[in-house]
Amino acid sequence: MNYRDFLGLGIAGNFALHLAQAGEEEDFKDIITANEAAPKGMFPFYLPKCVEGAKEILNTYPLSNSTIKIPSRELNIQAEPEVGLICKLEYIDKKLSKIIPTHFGAYNDCSIRVAGASKISDKKNWGENSKGLSKNLIKIDRFSDGGIMDSYSICSFLKRDGELNAYGEDVELKGYSYFYEKLQEWMVEQINSQRDFGPLEPLSEYISSCDNPSDAIISIGATRYTPYGESTFLKEGDEVFVVLYDHTKLSLDDVIKSINNDNFKSADMSILRQKVVS
Repeated sequence: MNYRDFLGLGIAGNFALHLAQAGEEEDFKDIITANEAAPKGMFPFYLPKCVEGAKEILNTYPLSNSTIKIPSRELNIQAEPEVGLICKLEYIDKKLSKIIPTHFGAYNDCSIRVAGASKISDKKNWGENSKGLSKNLIKIDRFSDGGIMDSYSICSFLKRDGELNAYGEDVELKGYSYFYEKLQEWMVEQINSQRDFGPLEPLSEYISSCDNPSDAIISIGATRYTPYGESTFLKEGDEVFVVLYDHTKLSLDDVIKSINNDNFKSADMSILRQKVVS
């Protein structure tokens, strides 16, 4: 599916220790949150219309379900395994009032690792094929305890020179700091109140300039890296795998076998597989 009319947003700091691993804690040193576990903020990775004050590159559609294009061999690029939510947006008097997740899937919030970037979004969209979303999404029955997402975990791998290595930790989706209703409420409040400060941008102004889109893709935060993932940047020829799987029906070994056998037929997985090109 093509999501060119969708707003693209991401969340920073919604999984314990990830920002430290990514070397990004310093970027958020002046951001005050409601509590220590709260995410640090949200960022745009794609705007479906030109927005005054936003960088022009954010109008470039970055999503691919098969390819990551690295912009330069001199830049360090890391995959960021996470969950992507397909959402409906509702408004009251042109102000965002509700975010309703309808589907979820494997997502790669691929990022440039560079010190001193003025905004989070500077590291997130460098052109076409700079992000990833699985083409097999899973319908959400209810975005709350007792729903389908209770049973899902996320894992990720990098295949290089024929060798498969775990890139991100294998963790349950409920390990996110903010999830379900708490996350929904936080996102609405954050979008409506976030201003142009430090690495953050005025999202409500951007949304208004995009004529209040009714649909969005929201990536809810990268999980922790393994030691290998933390120290390994992408290069041409690599393959990145991000997998969401029902851990009540499948094991991590089942996922690894699916990757090694190139067999992803299970209805209980959302798989994103991307070849790294230059």
